[in-house]
This record gives sequence, structure tokens and C-alpha cells, in this order.
Amino acid sequence: MVLGTYHMANPGRDLINLEADDVLAPRRQREIEELVRRLEAFRPTKIAVEVDLQHQNEIDERYRAYREGRRRLDRSEVEQIGFRLAKALGHPRVYAVDWFRDEPADPETVDFLAFAREHGQQSLLDALFAEGERHIAKEKAILEQGTVSDLLRFINHPSALRKGHRAYFTIALIGEGDRYPGAEWVQSWYGRNLKIFVNLTRLVDSPDERILLVIGAGHVYLLQQFARESGFFRVESPLRYLGAR
Repeated sequence: MVLGTYHMANPGRDLINLEADDVLAPRRQREIEELVRRLEAFRPTKIAVEVDLQHQNEIDERYRAYREGRRRLDRSEVEQIGFRLAKALGHPRVYAVDWFRDEPADPETVDFLAFAREHGQQSLLDALFAEGERHIAKEKAILEQGTVSDLLRFINHPSALRKGHRAYFTIALIGEGDRYPGAEWVQSWYGRNLKIFVNLTRLVDSPDERILLVIGAGHVYLLQQFARESGFFRVESPLRYLGAR
């Protein structure tokens, strides 16, 4: 099961970012505790999170310190959902499965934003960001008026996932001649998600494995597609665990 989330700690690393309120506030903490109780019903045998696998040792230490009462949870969904649920289920470990490098091998090849501005394709960016801002405004309204689970229901709905995924095709259009900065960037995005998928397959130790991945919502469409089309997994929707409106 892939649970798409918003970035609770507001790291600001996406093209368009939701400015979420403080998840450490008592109201949000109660909502997250209820969310975790609902997710327990999935009975995951392993919980994976959006952390680069090269930081597994760091995740191990942070989770161990949390289980032993030596540190509090930070604001990230990795800890608020992943660590909290793993502890509730008595899991000895939380698994890092992301593959993310801050700098691409050739930044000029994939800087579609600069290319669009400099080559008369700003209108593509304008349309992309306008649609993104409308979506973020809707997410913000849901979170302000409702609960964390309300927002997760919205962003994990198949129609929202499809709509979000279409943005990558707009990005792919940016370029001209034999220069494809948009497509190169999207290629790297697909590659990152394919590596995450491979990392998930490496967690499977038995046919009865039930893996829950907690990850930014932008990844969900591709990861569900890879999981289904590979035939390696049976994909469970998180909607049934997020409660009715």
C-alpha cells in the first residue's frame, strides 16, 4: 500500500509547496494518532519511508532513540506517521527506500525552468504553475477546515493522482530541436521512482509480506503503476483506511 502524503515539515523542495500548519499542535497530534490507528488495520509487516537508502543507519538510530524514549518525533511524515505506526506495531525497523541525489550529473541538461524562460516557452510554465496553485489552494482549504485524514483522502483519490501526474507531460514538452530539458528531467523522475520500486521489492521476504510505503503524493501514481504492471505486488488503496467523510 502506497500512502501519499503532504510534506508535514514544510521542506519546500517541490515545485509548488503546501504551507502546512504545525503538526506538533495538539489538534494535529490527535488527528495523526487517529490516522495511525486506522492504518494499523492494514497490518503492515514492514513500513518504508521517503528517505534515501544511504541514510538507513541514521533512520535506524533515530527510530531506536524514539522507541527507547530518548527523542521526540520531528515534524516530518517519516516520523509522525512512519515511526509512530512502526512503534505501535512493535516493528524493529523502519526502511529507507528512496533514491535521491540533490545535484543531477549535468544541471544544464535538466534545467527546464531556465530553458522555458529563455526560449519563449514561459506559457507552459505559467499554465503548469497556475494549475498547481489551484490544487494547493484546495489542499490548504481542506486542511484548514478539516483533518489530516481529510487531506490524505483528497490527495490519494485516483482522480487527484491522475491529475497530478499529467503535469509531468507538460514539463516534458519544454525544449526544442535536439534539446529536451523537460523530457530529461521527467526521465530522471521516472528513474528515481523505478529505483524506489526496486528497493521495495528488496523488502519482500515472504509471499505474506504487507508493505506500507509513506511517501510524497507525487510519487504515488508511478509507484502504483509499477507495482501493478510488474505483477510483483497486489496493490491496496489507502482510501479504505482513511475513514469516511
